[in-house]
Order: sequence, then C-alpha cells, then structure tokens
Amino acid sequence: MNRIDEKFAELKRQGRTALIPYITMGDPSPEVSLSLLRELELAGADIVELGVPYSDPLADGPVIQRASERALKHRITILDCIRIAKQAREHNVNLPFILFTYYNPVLQLGLERFFELLVEHDISGIIIPDLPFEENGPVKALSDRYNIHLIPLVAPTSDDRIAKITATASGFIYCVSSLGVTGVRSDFFSGIDDFLASVRRSTDLPIAIGFGISSSEQFVHFSQTCDGVVIGSAIVRKIEEATPLLLSESSRSDGLVQVREFVRQLRG
Repeated sequence: MNRIDEKFAELKRQGRTALIPYITMGDPSPEVSLSLLRELELAGADIVELGVPYSDPLADGPVIQRASERALKHRITILDCIRIAKQAREHNVNLPFILFTYYNPVLQLGLERFFELLVEHDISGIIIPDLPFEENGPVKALSDRYNIHLIPLVAPTSDDRIAKITATASGFIYCVSSLGVTGVRSDFFSGIDDFLASVRRSTDLPIAIGFGISSSEQFVHFSQTCDGVVIGSAIVRKIEEATPLLLSESSRSDGLVQVREFVRQLRG
C-alpha cells in the first residue's frame, strides 16, 4: 500500500487530521533540508511536501519565491531534491513524501525515468501545479502504473468540473482555499464551506486544504471539515527567519528547535 494511503487510514482510526507541512528543498541549504525533515517528524507532521525550487514559480507567493531563490543559489536540481528524500529515509524518517514540482523539470528528466526515481527513493506522491487536468493523461498513466499518487489541486469551480477532477484522482484531493498564489492569509473567500462540501460529495478520498493557512486557529477550524491541512508559506517564512542560525553549525540546533516548535504548535 502507498504510504499516503496508510497514513490517512491510520489517522482516520485515530480521529486525527493530517498536518502536512511544505518546505522548499535546498533552503537554506541541502544539508539543512535533511535536518528539517527529521525535525518535522519530531514536531508531529504526518506527511511532508517537498518543494522543488523553480526559477518561475507561478503558483507561489513571495515567501516561497524567495525560498526558491535561496535554494537555487546552491544549484539544487529536482534530482537533488529526490536524493534528499532517500537520505532522510536512511536517517529513519518515515513520513510519506510528496514531491511538489513544476512540469518542466519533470519533462527534462523524462517521464519514465522520473517515476522510476520516485519509486527508488520512496516518494509516495506528486503535485504538479502547472499541469492542467485535461493534459495529465501520460503522467496519470505512469503514476497509476508505479503506484505514485498524482494529487490534484482543485480550486473553487463548478460541481461538474470538481466531479471530473476527483473521478480519476488518487491519494487525496488538495483543495485550494483561495484563488491566486500561495501565501499567508487572515481570511478566506465566503464560499469556502460550500466548496469543501461539494468536493466531499464528489469523492470518497480524503480531502486536504492548503494555500494561505498559517495558524493553529485555522488548522483547528479546517480540521472540522477536512482530513488534512497543508501549511507552507508560514513554515517557509519561519525557516527564512531562522536562516542565520540554520547556516551556522554552532547555532543550527537552535534554529531547528525554532522551526520544530513553530510546527508543533500549529495543531493547537
């Protein structure tokens, strides 16, 4: 069974909501990213999104754009991101990993090789924000063959379109809380509850919500209607604030504790 399926089944038995952090791989350095994955598990994360830094991240707001810029200074590639996941396994990190990548780096690797690497390095799912649902056929076919979940991003739209997207989905449905790019928000559009209810009616898969969620209060609120909550920009911003500590070997442990405790308190 795919690690994502196992995790959601476990959480359902426990009556808990998945905490799904996002971090940009290579920010502030590849070595620190490996340490952060260990800290996220200690902080109570259930699944982690591994963001592949990209020079033109259309779906990302300024916080994650800056993280990509910092990571790209290390010339980190999609291959490096995948390898860090394997290194984390060697350090006994057991969290399910989801690779969040734009489509161009995948095409440069080649689709078949990409999925072979995901299997070899124990990555359970992928999110490709710039791959339209109508054009995902080749990727979806390989994801099914290799048992790697291609997780759809579903934004507020018509019930018919939601049903079409969820009909072929696997893993879970990633509900986008707001139109536009990622980033911390204090409130969400007025139809969010109806949107989530529409997605829930359309699928038996778990549903998670992300884009803009940044506080324990928001996590608790969405835990009432969702099976998972993705928190990205708020965590990436905390990493940014701790970067001077994280880049110094003498103070790295202090920076890691700051990030760990921030993530730990998000459950409320």
